[in-house]
Amino acid sequence: MPGIWESRCPCLIAGDSLVRSLVDGGFLPGDWGKIVQKGTSLAITAAAGLLAAAFMGTASTATMAAPRAPARVVRPGLIELGAAATSFPTTAQCVKTMGVPCYWPSQLQGAYNLGPLFKRGIEGQGQTIIIVDSFGSPTIRHDLSVFDKQFTLPAPPSFKIINPVGPNPRWNASNNTMTGWGAETTLDVEWAHAIAPKANILLVETPVAETEGVTGFPQIVAAEDYVIRHHMGGVISQSFGATEETFPGGLAEIKKLRLRNAIIAADEPKNNITVLAASGDAGATDLQANQTDYYTRPVTSWPASDPDVTGVGGTEIKQGGDHAYYSVAWNDTFNPKIVGSTPTPTASGGGLSVFFPRPSFQDGVASVVGGARGVPDIAMSAACSGTVLVYESFRGGTTGWSPICGTSEATPQFAGIVALADQVAGHSLGDINPTLYQLSADKAPGIVDVTSGDNSVQFTQGTPARTYHIMGWNAGPGYSPVDGVGTVNAAYLVYELARKPVPRVK
Repeated sequence: MPGIWESRCPCLIAGDSLVRSLVDGGFLPGDWGKIVQKGTSLAITAAAGLLAAAFMGTASTATMAAPRAPARVVRPGLIELGAAATSFPTTAQCVKTMGVPCYWPSQLQGAYNLGPLFKRGIEGQGQTIIIVDSFGSPTIRHDLSVFDKQFTLPAPPSFKIINPVGPNPRWNASNNTMTGWGAETTLDVEWAHAIAPKANILLVETPVAETEGVTGFPQIVAAEDYVIRHHMGGVISQSFGATEETFPGGLAEIKKLRLRNAIIAADEPKNNITVLAASGDAGATDLQANQTDYYTRPVTSWPASDPDVTGVGGTEIKQGGDHAYYSVAWNDTFNPKIVGSTPTPTASGGGLSVFFPRPSFQDGVASVVGGARGVPDIAMSAACSGTVLVYESFRGGTTGWSPICGTSEATPQFAGIVALADQVAGHSLGDINPTLYQLSADKAPGIVDVTSGDNSVQFTQGTPARTYHIMGWNAGPGYSPVDGVGTVNAAYLVYELARKPVPRVK
């Protein structure tokens, strides 16, 4: 599924009537907890209500408004907080209304030290980022133009949308699955563009939603195979995945159905395309096939677990007293501003694959991963306690700015970084995993350690209800199954990935 929390199933059940009944029934914001519906988890919090109120009114009235708007919607890969703001909210207004910042492109560009690159004219020129999503969004061209105007970003030199495996079903703004993918598409396009503003964008839409297990993957593989065979770009961004255990036949089933074919083709020297995938948003666990219950043991997701794919995990961007940005592991599981009073798995996906043995590029971190493939490989901003803003208008009556988070945010951001490195190299880089791990071992300045936090999570489920605590991993110097080798200092990393000398950073 998509990943704006990492989208397993963008089953956006807005929950208006459910939330309204709770409010009318006398539930106070401080009493709201987690409500689970099949396919979606609604985490209802006072913060979500205030945020939605602020987004539908003005900042001055936000704190006085009753929390009656849709709650946060959680999907593996994609998380939206509250409803869309009809007027553009500043970071300060987000902090005031929901207690967490909502970042602009310029802030994350600063956090990843993109300024020196932009000054040298390295903004992705001549490169194409391939973004793959089910259904897409019928308003994405318009929404990107509004996003660009607000943040004074140039339009991409080329923005193409293709449907190589058949037309999408007719758009239905009342269809929660479609609107979930619409949100995913919007996040992917706007935030890949924010990191590499002069790269071309190719949006590849498929007509079947990807969920847990096999569903949707055959169409995705066919679409990706098309763009690979036609050499249509240098990096593929996939903000979706399925828990490995939801494939009944395991890796044998994936191979039998040839679901790895596009990944294998991308890695061939004649194509040399980098493939990325979101690691998930449920920390050390992830959803079962029913898309409601979590596994009660550590699990991870494919295709992020594939050795030929770079798995992208999540960090939380923070600002220090000296106003410098730094990163910690993303984990909002116990953050009442995000999940309410009941802990809910909301953290950087990561763990050890049951499909793949340790690849050779992870031999240097064998003490951490043992004999298994460890996930993720790298990490970027994904926290709900520090969201990004997207502009969306595909829902019909609800148009405006939404704060969104999850590894579906991190993945297109890193696709932008790869596009910048492709520009420096003068060609696409293909599989970058061996390079990332060598750079980490060499303590190269482009790799920034994430040294605090973890992805352990807690949740309550079952009848009778039982609380589970899934022990994950701690972030630390070097590699961890939370944030991989760390996060990025782009002013160095794009040269290091391209194997070019790093100019002096002023």
